[in-house]
Amino acid sequence: MIMTRKTGHIALVGAGPGALDLLTLRAHSRIKDADVVLYDRLVDPAIVDLARTGAERIYVGKEVGRCAWPQGRIDRLIVAKAKLGLRVVRLKSGDPSVFGRACEEIAAARAAGIEVEIVPGVTAASAAAASIATPLTERGETDSLILTTGTARPGDAAPDRARLAYPGTSMAFYMAVQRAAEVQADLLAAGAPAACPVDIVERASTPSERHVQTTLGQLSQSIAEQGVQNPAILFIRYPKSLAAALSGAARIIAA
Repeated sequence: MIMTRKTGHIALVGAGPGALDLLTLRAHSRIKDADVVLYDRLVDPAIVDLARTGAERIYVGKEVGRCAWPQGRIDRLIVAKAKLGLRVVRLKSGDPSVFGRACEEIAAARAAGIEVEIVPGVTAASAAAASIATPLTERGETDSLILTTGTARPGDAAPDRARLAYPGTSMAFYMAVQRAAEVQADLLAAGAPAACPVDIVERASTPSERHVQTTLGQLSQSIAEQGVQNPAILFIRYPKSLAAALSGAARIIAA
């Protein structure tokens, strides 16, 4: 992609889940070349420090349920900086395209006629699964992978989680710790077995990472007992073998 200093350039860069060595080479290059870096709350300071001396660093962090920097303000700022002919890096934790509000920032850049690119990063679900040596999919057991969120935008309808509760599905819930009881109730009501295995990975790929194993039936209780906090990924698996075992048991009981 050709970058011109006359109109500037905006790169939405994935910083990965936390660990510096999970940063991609392209992300590293964009950060080093940036004139301005706008970074999120969960981005490791060591990654921000890769920016060259003299580059402007602007913290635009958000938290679940709180918004110190309204999205519209961020959109206006990245456009204003790019209009000065600057190379702007919007540094986001994980991957910009996964619950990263990339659509709003891309739309703002395009509306202003500014060149924009996405530099993908390692999303939290991938890093969390790798850290506990549990593949996201398993042949013959979970052949569908769903990345979803536990937190809807204010005013939006709650997610239809009944559509997720099918055998052969592996679910990764982002921003769901505070909504775990709702997620649990919705999936159980939709027919997902209480025995579905659950892995909770808190602060994946960081020194303070923590792993909690439980079941769907014990999900909210385990979170409360273990004091799990965001950021965390909730993995809920509905293996085909579990569905088959329960179906077989039901047939035996009915016989």
